[in-house]
Amino acid sequence: MIRCHLARMMGEHKMRIADVVRETGLSRNTITLMYKETAQKVDLDAIERLCALFECQVGDLLELTQQ
Repeated sequence: MIRCHLARMMGEHKMRIADVVRETGLSRNTITLMYKETAQKVDLDAIERLCALFECQVGDLLELTQQ
């Protein structure tokens, strides 16, 4: 299972979904699905934009866990 740490990162930066949408230019639906960890697939461009926004690596945003 792949865990998405977007919600935690947004909390640490005191950002709302609307803030992330505005800063990245990604759709609200994309951010909401990642925030709720219900996304089935995510474009590499979206991951790149989120990593740029939070100044992190892909491994900080996404984590492969044993389930």
